[in-house]
Amino acid sequence: MEIEKNPRNSETGRFLSSILSSLSPPFSSSSTMTILLVLLLLFFNVFESCSAVSGAVSFTPEDNILIDCGAGSRPELPDGREFKTDKEASDYLKTKNDVRVSVSAHVPSPIYLNAKVFPEEATYSFSLKRPGYHWVRLHFFALKDNRYDLRRSTFSVTANRYALLHNFKINNNSIPILKEYLLNMTDPTFTLKFEPMNNSFAFINAIEVVSAPDSLIADEGTSLLSVDRFSGLTGHGYQVVYRVNMGGPLITSKNDTLGRTWIPDAAFLEDKNLAKEASTSVNSIRYPLAVTPLIAPAIVYSTLTEMADVHVPANVSWKFDVDKAFDYLLRLHFCDIVSKALNDLYFNVYINAKMAISGLDLSSLSGSRLAVPYYKDIVVNASFLGDGIKVQVGPLNHINWKSNAILNGLEVMKMSNSADSLDGEHGVVGGGSELSHNDTVIVIGFAMALGAFVGLGAMVYKWRKRPQDWHKRNSFSNWLLPLHVGHNNIPLNKGSGSQKSNLCSGLGRRFTLAELQEATNNFDSSAIIGVGGFGNVYLGTIGEGTRVAVKRGNPQSEQGINEFQTELQMLSKLRHRHLVSLIGYCKENDEMILVYEYMSNGPYRDHLYGKNLPPLSWKQRLQICIGAARGLHYLHTGTAQGIIHRDVKTTNILLDDAFVAKVADFGLSKDTPMGQTHISTAVKGSFGYLDPEYFRSQQLTEKSDVYSFGVVLLETLCARPAINPQLPREQVNLADWARQWKRKGLLEKVVDPHIAGSINPESMKKFANAAEKCLAEDGVDRPSMGDVLWNLEYALQLQEAFTEGKMEDESKPSEASTASQPSILVSSASPPIDNNQEDNKGPGEVQAIDDHSENAMFAQFQSLNGR
Repeated sequence: MEIEKNPRNSETGRFLSSILSSLSPPFSSSSTMTILLVLLLLFFNVFESCSAVSGAVSFTPEDNILIDCGAGSRPELPDGREFKTDKEASDYLKTKNDVRVSVSAHVPSPIYLNAKVFPEEATYSFSLKRPGYHWVRLHFFALKDNRYDLRRSTFSVTANRYALLHNFKINNNSIPILKEYLLNMTDPTFTLKFEPMNNSFAFINAIEVVSAPDSLIADEGTSLLSVDRFSGLTGHGYQVVYRVNMGGPLITSKNDTLGRTWIPDAAFLEDKNLAKEASTSVNSIRYPLAVTPLIAPAIVYSTLTEMADVHVPANVSWKFDVDKAFDYLLRLHFCDIVSKALNDLYFNVYINAKMAISGLDLSSLSGSRLAVPYYKDIVVNASFLGDGIKVQVGPLNHINWKSNAILNGLEVMKMSNSADSLDGEHGVVGGGSELSHNDTVIVIGFAMALGAFVGLGAMVYKWRKRPQDWHKRNSFSNWLLPLHVGHNNIPLNKGSGSQKSNLCSGLGRRFTLAELQEATNNFDSSAIIGVGGFGNVYLGTIGEGTRVAVKRGNPQSEQGINEFQTELQMLSKLRHRHLVSLIGYCKENDEMILVYEYMSNGPYRDHLYGKNLPPLSWKQRLQICIGAARGLHYLHTGTAQGIIHRDVKTTNILLDDAFVAKVADFGLSKDTPMGQTHISTAVKGSFGYLDPEYFRSQQLTEKSDVYSFGVVLLETLCARPAINPQLPREQVNLADWARQWKRKGLLEKVVDPHIAGSINPESMKKFANAAEKCLAEDGVDRPSMGDVLWNLEYALQLQEAFTEGKMEDESKPSEASTASQPSILVSSASPPIDNNQEDNKGPGEVQAIDDHSENAMFAQFQSLNGR
């Protein structure tokens, strides 16, 4: 936020300036001045913190036009706003005929005591002081009048290029109707036109045209359709359909700086028994720099609805009726005011049963603080509406005793369509989709013919422009593909040089080769921190000391080009706490370089064996496996098509400075085509991790990643490579070797000695069963990554309960002999599963892997479907 637009900053700046200007020459000592400046800065920070806590920020709109239509005197409103009377607003109105009606009966607000009736077209024109976003609020209330029955009126309303209402009827509504819009005005003259339909009339009780902060709507959000970035939000007009305060009271313009109204969520909850309310002091809310208090007042973030304390946790659901012909922008507000500690809240958000936010971790987004506001904008395409909009929050693991999910507020805003309409298909000039049947056939036929002609021309052009060595690198059929197929339109030809800076727009920062040479000391061999099939990985430093991992590809490798392109495509559209983030890239001359966040603790494998690093505890290993499983689960379910990693192994699971696991290396990854369960492709991967079914059939599925992850779990338990040719023949393959010991009931004999004495037997049993099922011979018998994740988290709970019980026993020696079993916080029995109801599973629901198969080595796993 710019300082001049923030009253808090300007007031603080003036205060500091006044103090500095009052200083006299005696403060000449440099040390004394330094101390004074430090004290002033400390005061500034305290002042800013106090403001951030309270969320007290004011906004003075440059345009603030409020009209009480038909009023003879100014109404007195509780929020102190002043509306102009009919006479004071006469200069705005242009019409041939208007009628003033009024009542003296009790009404919900003084602005509804009067109305302006227009038997003919009427126009309000306003000269705006500042272009940009404006609130446009239209108030309608059907007053009882002897001459005009307002309940029978039918009219349309337009605002410059936007059609706000078309054939609008108030019908028999006995309560006021507020139509609220947020419009981006570029014209200095704002025109609001009322057009009565034939033999009817228009009316209006009150009008508000008020400047709104430009920061209220960013140009970019997230699309529910593809879980990808959605650009162009500032090009739309919006109608606020719902603005809901979860778990809190009604908020009126008296409590909202921008004059907004927030209604309680109780009326929209599908099952009130599954939800409960929580609240905290408004003063405890701490706004980060990225979220201005103008986005939503602190009173919204100080209340929430969370999961109820029920025996079987379930998603909390809200249902909203909407016009299904439009797209919608949903703004979800979150603020963790219920957790007692950081990293204790991790949940999913669903919209119409589709994953909208996977594994939302507010602690990582808030700079490791609680009670910090966060919001997310998601665009919902009309094709996903069905019966309306259903928003759900639920835990990643429904059985976890710490599971919870929250929502503080929700805004549902209708987006204008291609005709700039917010009501029907009719634009301002009366256009729309009212073509006759014959006209429609003609238009469609012409469009098809034109499309065929253009497509044929494109094929001919591509054929004539084919490279001279095309027959060496591509088949003829490849040249018949469309010019742009999916995401594969990134020009990656060698020798392209540094062309346009937006060559790969949206794929992160584009570095120059000189920048990366400087960052890595000209790719000094001493800076190499890893070597892979793509090339060397260097430790670099950019900016003001930010360390990054620089992966430099081999420019002579055709496979390197493919991996470079795949990495760019995949990581540019993926953002998750447990996936390594792509910072940028370099495509200059023959170089192919990718720049990632630096993972200071390196590959997971290095901490298991081969590097003589301090051994990880069993709890640490469980947490790392859970993090990797979360990342893979997001890949499989968090995008519209689903992504198969295809090279899951311990060297591709990296650890940051806090040992948080992140999945890396997407060079072999594949999108799953819509509606298909597998991909027919050449076999690629790493020996020891390769899915045997994929190897036989060359059909890649999500279950191929599950198999590879099963090998990772065995590496975690046994601390040895997946393949070790130096061992006796029966021990070379880890999966086969571990299965032999499992059949004998002696798996504990091959557990890493560093952790053997500290593992709770029940925790190891649950973990081993999960690995067992992952390694099933047939993919259909393997669990989904969501189900694997559930069991790993359960294994962690068992271990934590065991550790806590052991510590309690050690602190009470006299009771040690009587404590034969640790206190388990959750039941070790799996929940009952109705195999006939699998298709009815809601989003986020998972099944436990049956752990009553300890004597049946890698038995067929039934009743598990991938999600």
